[in-house]
Amino acid sequence: MMKSKYVILFILTGFFNLLNSCGVYSFSGASVDPGAKTVNVHYIENKAPYNNPTLSQKLTDGLKQKIASSTGLTQINSDEADYVITGDITGYSVSTVAATNVEQAATARLTITVNINFKSKISPKNNFTQSFSRSADFDASKSLDAVQNTLVDEIDKQLIDDIFNRAFVNW
Repeated sequence: MMKSKYVILFILTGFFNLLNSCGVYSFSGASVDPGAKTVNVHYIENKAPYNNPTLSQKLTDGLKQKIASSTGLTQINSDEADYVITGDITGYSVSTVAATNVEQAATARLTITVNINFKSKISPKNNFTQSFSRSADFDASKSLDAVQNTLVDEIDKQLIDDIFNRAFVNW
């Protein structure tokens, strides 16, 4: 009985050492380069023709929180950080998705597009510039003002996950 406890302990120790030797991993699936300690997420400016006044702050703060809670990296305000993320909101638009038989819109779609530039000081091969776009549908009989906050929160979360996964999970 005592011997089996030591065998299990030995196997678990070996497993965790293996994980640790390949880089820094978290149970969220994120990995950061060994030695990476800092990240600088710049304010994501809204350069879309239609401007939602709260979107930039929500997106920036949400991305900072996701990175801090999932990687343990420390946010600093310096481009000397191990990772630097910059970006712009380039699109914020509403379009018709489906029409009724009387040529009225039945479903509308809010689409938000963000262009992100990710730089790794430690592993430049992981640098990227990419556009991320997400949408949410809503009943076209409702005004955008009536549903905007809920839709923006939903899309914002999806965009944050997409950006995080591309930067730290390599999806």
